[in-house]
Amino acid sequence: MGDLLSMNILIEADKIINQRSEEAERLYGPIDLSNERAAKLASLFCNKEFTVVDIYYFKIALKMAREAKCHKQDNLLDLVAYIGALNNYYNNTASKNWFRGGLFCF
Repeated sequence: MGDLLSMNILIEADKIINQRSEEAERLYGPIDLSNERAAKLASLFCNKEFTVVDIYYFKIALKMAREAKCHKQDNLLDLVAYIGALNNYYNNTASKNWFRGGLFCF
């Protein structure tokens, strides 16, 4: 990660999500795949259905809750990065009616 004080947070978030290094891909894999696995695990643990979108919303909510407690630029960076990744997910899965059935969708 670059020097957060000298780099625009949106540029840094873009680098994290859209220009992931080979090292990040090797260590963590694609973010959508990780969130798909997390949704399946959460569904098993809680005995109810969670979606990939629910996992993104949870991560976004967690970062907002942490930021509400104490400002930390990394909270905001992760928040913006998760929102960008969620937008990418929406764009990549638009034909799958992603907006139906999510935990937080009414």
